[in-house]
Amino acid sequence: MSGRLKLAAQGLSVALVAGLFALLVWKVATQEEGAASKLGRGEIVSAPNFRLDRLDGEGKISLAEYRGRPVVVNFWGSWCDPCKEEAPVLEETWRRYKDRGLIVLGVDFHDLKGAARRFARENNMSYPLAYDGPGATITDYGVEAAPETFFVAPDGKLVCERLLGGVHIERNRDRYDDCVQELLAA
Repeated sequence: MSGRLKLAAQGLSVALVAGLFALLVWKVATQEEGAASKLGRGEIVSAPNFRLDRLDGEGKISLAEYRGRPVVVNFWGSWCDPCKEEAPVLEETWRRYKDRGLIVLGVDFHDLKGAARRFARENNMSYPLAYDGPGATITDYGVEAAPETFFVAPDGKLVCERLLGGVHIERNRDRYDDCVQELLAA
Protein backbone atom coordinates (compact mmCIF):
# COMPACT_ATOMS: atom_id res chain seq x y z
CA MET A 1 0.00 0.00 0.00
CA SER A 2 2.87 2.42 0.70
CA GLY A 3 3.98 1.97 -2.93
CA ARG A 4 0.58 3.15 -4.19
CA LEU A 5 0.54 6.04 -1.73
CA LYS A 6 4.03 7.08 -2.83
CA LEU A 7 3.01 6.90 -6.50
CA ALA A 8 -0.14 8.95 -5.81
CA ALA A 9 1.91 11.58 -3.95
CA GLN A 10 4.37 11.80 -6.84
CA GLY A 11 1.52 12.13 -9.32
CA LEU A 12 -0.04 14.88 -7.23
CA SER A 13 3.32 16.68 -7.03
CA VAL A 14 3.78 16.54 -10.80
CA ALA A 15 0.24 17.82 -11.32
CA LEU A 16 0.86 20.70 -8.89
CA VAL A 17 4.11 21.71 -10.61
CA ALA A 18 2.43 21.49 -14.03
CA GLY A 19 -0.44 23.66 -12.76
CA LEU A 20 1.95 26.28 -11.38
CA PHE A 21 3.89 26.27 -14.65
CA ALA A 22 0.67 26.75 -16.62
CA LEU A 23 -0.27 29.65 -14.34
CA LEU A 24 3.14 31.26 -14.93
CA VAL A 25 2.83 30.88 -18.71
CA TRP A 26 -0.67 32.36 -18.62
CA LYS A 27 0.54 35.33 -16.52
CA VAL A 28 3.44 36.06 -18.87
CA ALA A 29 1.25 35.69 -21.96
CA THR A 30 -1.50 37.99 -20.69
CA GLN A 31 0.67 40.56 -18.94
CA GLU A 32 0.57 44.00 -20.53
CA GLU A 33 3.88 44.76 -22.17
CA GLY A 34 5.67 47.92 -21.17
CA ALA A 35 5.87 51.11 -23.20
CA ALA A 36 9.57 50.53 -23.92
CA SER A 37 8.84 47.39 -25.95
CA LYS A 38 6.24 49.18 -28.05
CA LEU A 39 8.54 52.17 -28.52
CA GLY A 40 11.35 49.84 -29.57
CA ARG A 41 9.12 48.47 -32.35
CA GLY A 42 8.51 52.00 -33.62
CA GLU A 43 4.94 52.29 -32.32
CA ILE A 44 3.58 55.64 -31.22
CA VAL A 45 3.18 55.29 -27.48
CA SER A 46 1.65 57.56 -24.87
CA ALA A 47 3.78 57.86 -21.77
CA PRO A 48 2.07 55.97 -18.95
CA ASN A 49 0.86 58.42 -16.34
CA PHE A 50 1.64 58.01 -12.68
CA ARG A 51 0.75 59.77 -9.46
CA LEU A 52 3.35 59.21 -6.77
CA ASP A 53 4.52 60.71 -3.51
CA ARG A 54 6.99 63.54 -3.91
CA LEU A 55 10.48 62.68 -2.72
CA ASP A 56 11.58 66.32 -2.78
CA GLY A 57 8.71 67.70 -0.72
CA GLU A 58 5.16 67.10 0.41
CA GLY A 59 2.22 65.89 -1.63
CA LYS A 60 1.98 64.00 -4.88
CA ILE A 61 3.60 64.38 -8.26
CA SER A 62 2.03 63.30 -11.53
CA LEU A 63 3.34 63.16 -15.06
CA ALA A 64 -0.01 64.59 -16.17
CA GLU A 65 0.72 67.89 -14.42
CA TYR A 66 3.51 68.48 -16.95
CA ARG A 67 1.32 67.91 -20.01
CA GLY A 68 2.21 70.49 -22.64
CA ARG A 69 5.86 70.54 -21.60
CA PRO A 70 8.76 68.34 -22.67
CA VAL A 71 9.77 65.89 -19.92
CA VAL A 72 12.82 63.71 -19.38
CA VAL A 73 11.71 60.87 -17.08
CA ASN A 74 14.56 59.08 -15.35
CA PHE A 75 14.09 55.90 -13.30
CA TRP A 76 16.75 55.51 -10.62
CA GLY A 77 17.55 54.10 -7.18
CA SER A 78 19.95 54.94 -4.38
CA TRP A 79 21.30 51.38 -4.65
CA CYS A 80 22.30 51.94 -8.28
CA ASP A 81 25.96 52.83 -8.87
CA PRO A 82 25.45 53.94 -12.51
CA CYS A 83 22.76 56.34 -11.23
CA LYS A 84 25.53 58.27 -9.46
CA GLU A 85 27.32 58.70 -12.78
CA GLU A 86 24.15 59.83 -14.51
CA ALA A 87 22.88 62.27 -11.87
CA PRO A 88 25.20 65.15 -12.91
CA VAL A 89 24.14 64.79 -16.56
CA LEU A 90 20.47 65.04 -15.62
CA GLU A 91 21.11 67.95 -13.26
CA GLU A 92 23.01 69.77 -16.01
CA THR A 93 20.09 69.19 -18.41
CA TRP A 94 17.61 70.50 -15.83
CA ARG A 95 19.59 73.66 -15.06
CA ARG A 96 20.37 74.37 -18.70
CA TYR A 97 16.86 73.95 -20.16
CA LYS A 98 14.32 74.52 -17.38
CA ASP A 99 13.90 78.15 -18.50
CA ARG A 100 12.85 76.76 -21.91
CA GLY A 101 10.14 74.65 -20.26
CA LEU A 102 11.97 71.31 -20.07
CA ILE A 103 11.23 69.21 -17.01
CA VAL A 104 13.58 66.53 -15.70
CA LEU A 105 11.58 64.19 -13.50
CA GLY A 106 13.31 61.54 -11.44
CA VAL A 107 11.39 58.45 -10.32
CA ASP A 108 13.06 56.53 -7.51
CA PHE A 109 11.95 52.88 -7.28
CA HIS A 110 12.58 49.75 -5.20
CA ASP A 111 14.11 51.91 -2.52
CA LEU A 112 13.71 53.24 0.99
CA LYS A 113 12.57 56.85 1.18
CA GLY A 114 15.36 57.90 3.54
CA ALA A 115 18.07 56.36 1.37
CA ALA A 116 16.59 57.96 -1.74
CA ARG A 117 16.47 61.41 -0.13
CA ARG A 118 20.07 61.05 1.05
CA PHE A 119 21.15 60.00 -2.47
CA ALA A 120 19.35 63.00 -4.01
CA ARG A 121 20.98 65.38 -1.52
CA GLU A 122 24.47 63.90 -2.00
CA ASN A 123 24.11 64.10 -5.79
CA ASN A 124 22.68 67.65 -5.84
CA MET A 125 19.48 66.59 -7.60
CA SER A 126 17.35 69.76 -7.68
CA TYR A 127 14.82 68.64 -10.30
CA PRO A 128 11.40 67.20 -9.32
CA LEU A 129 11.60 63.76 -7.72
CA ALA A 130 8.91 61.12 -7.26
CA TYR A 131 9.05 58.15 -4.91
CA ASP A 132 7.83 54.75 -6.07
CA GLY A 133 9.17 52.46 -3.35
CA PRO A 134 7.45 49.28 -4.57
CA GLY A 135 8.17 50.03 -8.24
CA ALA A 136 4.58 50.09 -9.50
CA THR A 137 5.47 52.35 -12.46
CA ILE A 138 8.31 50.29 -13.89
CA THR A 139 6.01 47.62 -15.35
CA ASP A 140 4.01 50.21 -17.30
CA TYR A 141 7.21 51.64 -18.75
CA GLY A 142 8.97 48.31 -19.24
CA VAL A 143 11.96 49.35 -17.16
CA GLU A 144 14.53 46.57 -17.12
CA ALA A 145 17.21 48.10 -14.92
CA ALA A 146 18.24 51.35 -13.33
CA PRO A 147 18.91 53.87 -14.55
CA GLU A 148 16.66 54.21 -17.58
CA THR A 149 15.56 57.43 -19.24
CA PHE A 150 12.48 58.14 -21.32
CA PHE A 151 11.61 61.26 -23.31
CA VAL A 152 8.03 62.58 -23.23
CA ALA A 153 6.97 65.14 -25.84
CA PRO A 154 4.54 67.92 -24.86
CA ASP A 155 1.67 65.92 -26.41
CA GLY A 156 2.36 63.08 -23.95
CA LYS A 157 3.91 60.70 -26.51
CA LEU A 158 7.23 58.97 -25.97
CA VAL A 159 9.92 59.99 -28.46
CA CYS A 160 13.42 58.76 -29.23
CA GLU A 161 14.12 55.47 -27.51
CA ARG A 162 14.69 54.68 -23.89
CA LEU A 163 18.29 55.11 -22.90
CA LEU A 164 20.08 52.97 -20.40
CA GLY A 165 22.02 55.33 -18.21
CA GLY A 166 25.13 55.62 -16.16
CA VAL A 167 28.15 54.49 -18.14
CA HIS A 168 25.95 54.09 -21.20
CA ILE A 169 24.80 57.70 -21.14
CA GLU A 170 28.42 58.85 -21.42
CA ARG A 171 28.97 56.56 -24.41
CA ASN A 172 25.64 57.66 -25.86
CA ARG A 173 25.82 61.29 -24.79
CA ASP A 174 25.29 62.52 -28.34
CA ARG A 175 22.06 60.47 -28.62
CA TYR A 176 20.90 61.75 -25.24
CA ASP A 177 21.55 65.34 -26.31
CA ASP A 178 19.73 64.71 -29.63
CA CYS A 179 16.67 63.44 -27.75
CA VAL A 180 16.67 66.49 -25.48
CA GLN A 181 16.86 68.75 -28.54
CA GLU A 182 14.00 66.82 -30.17
CA LEU A 183 11.91 67.40 -27.05
CA LEU A 184 12.67 71.11 -27.05
CA ALA A 185 11.71 71.39 -30.73
CA ALA A 186 8.42 69.52 -30.28
